[in-house]
Amino acid sequence: MKKPVSILAAVSAAVAAFTSLSALAQTTVAEPWIRGTVPQQQATGMFAHITSAKGGRLVSASSPVAGVVEVHEMAMEGNVMKMRALTTGLELPAGKSVALQPGGYHVMLMDLKQQLKAGDAVPVTLVIEGAGKVRETVELKVPVKAINAAPMQHKH
Repeated sequence: MKKPVSILAAVSAAVAAFTSLSALAQTTVAEPWIRGTVPQQQATGMFAHITSAKGGRLVSASSPVAGVVEVHEMAMEGNVMKMRALTTGLELPAGKSVALQPGGYHVMLMDLKQQLKAGDAVPVTLVIEGAGKVRETVELKVPVKAINAAPMQHKH
């Protein structure tokens, strides 16, 4: 009888550990995608909806397909649309979805090491910093959509 009890204990411990890890996941990423590229293209964007249960900041991102990955925003300055890196990260208000979309906030993948074709899946790691500077890492496999997917929306 000792053996079944130890197997039951091991299974219970594994379930408890998995439940604890799930409870630690404070950030969810919905509908991620990357715009496809043409040969020799050096940059593209990743888009998604990010929700942080307790709030935080998207402070960095990385991917093996890009030499540089930054969190960016596009915003109107006067009559000119400008893109810039968010050096302190992107605010993620508690419980609210933040849209990363063409023409707005996005993750910029630069110095691309290869063409990204529709149907590819690209590994992307997001780092979210919460209260007390605690960092959470979110690992994604992001599908690549056709280069003409979801054109930029210009807001006037």
